[in-house]
Amino acid sequence: MQKEITVSTSKREELVDITDEVKKIVAESKVKEGLCNVYVPHATAAITINENYDPNVMVDIVNALGKLIPQGKWIHDSVDGNGDAHIKSAIVGPSETIPIKDGSLLLGQWQDIMLCDFDGPRQRKVIITVK
Repeated sequence: MQKEITVSTSKREELVDITDEVKKIVAESKVKEGLCNVYVPHATAAITINENYDPNVMVDIVNALGKLIPQGKWIHDSVDGNGDAHIKSAIVGPSETIPIKDGSLLLGQWQDIMLCDFDGPRQRKVIITVK
């Protein structure tokens, strides 16, 4: 089963929790044991799994990447000013795969699935494949 969701972002750089939407799709699939792949088909966005209980973790991730990969110093910036966004998304990666057991995602106690937008605000597609 494959579904697509759309996620709206409101800032240039932010992480948006999409765990509930992914869990709904897994439940609809009726897959008891398998895999769930969450993929974003964008060159300046990514998918990660991390803590969301404390929202400061998401802010810290954005801030840390900003310090490591600052805006405005990349060759690609001469094209459209988002060279840093391409580098950040390449490092974080476009997808995550989560095992499914007994019809549920095997996420850790503090883990959630996040869309990372590094060149927003935009509407981002996320493709969820359950097998």
